[in-house]
Amino acid sequence: MPRAKSEKRENLVSTAMLHFWRHGYEATSVDDLVRATGVSRQGIYGDAGGKDALFVQCLHAYVEAVVTPAFARVERNGAMLDAVADYFEHQIARGQEAGLPGPGCLLTNTMTEVAPHRNEIMHIVARHNERLRQGFAAAITNTATAAGRTLDRRECYALATTLVVFANGLWTMSRTVDDAAVLRGAVLKMLQLTNSRIAA
Repeated sequence: MPRAKSEKRENLVSTAMLHFWRHGYEATSVDDLVRATGVSRQGIYGDAGGKDALFVQCLHAYVEAVVTPAFARVERNGAMLDAVADYFEHQIARGQEAGLPGPGCLLTNTMTEVAPHRNEIMHIVARHNERLRQGFAAAITNTATAAGRTLDRRECYALATTLVVFANGLWTMSRTVDDAAVLRGAVLKMLQLTNSRIAA
């Protein structure tokens, strides 16, 4: 029995997402997508609207399949910096299990490769970074409150923004190192510095 169109499209997007994640947008041609997904050129254009439209769908699928399950721990009510540590550990362990050096983060990769040249992609990346910033800011605020401290809002968001920059740098670094201890050590130091700023 042939698969339903929605199932075919879901499989096309999930398989294409993995290919874009490993190889990047520019290095991926429609012929590469045909080979990777088993879907004809006609199917890629007919079912997904072509390479560009498919890539946008893949970014949304990545957020749903990878980012949200990992970052949900930071977005829980009352989450503190230990949840941020758990988020980083979850992603590092995932990369370690798959094998380092790994593909990094699809959205971080896209930030430098595609976003500067396409407004639609820039907006997707910006929304992702703002989501991280809001989650980190809430965790920082909750940590300060639990310690009996009141953190200036501007300072809180400055720290959160720094964590966003750090996260994107960390996932970029994960594409070049084969030892997860390097990544874990950087996370430990970054969170120690953040905690010390909260306690200052």
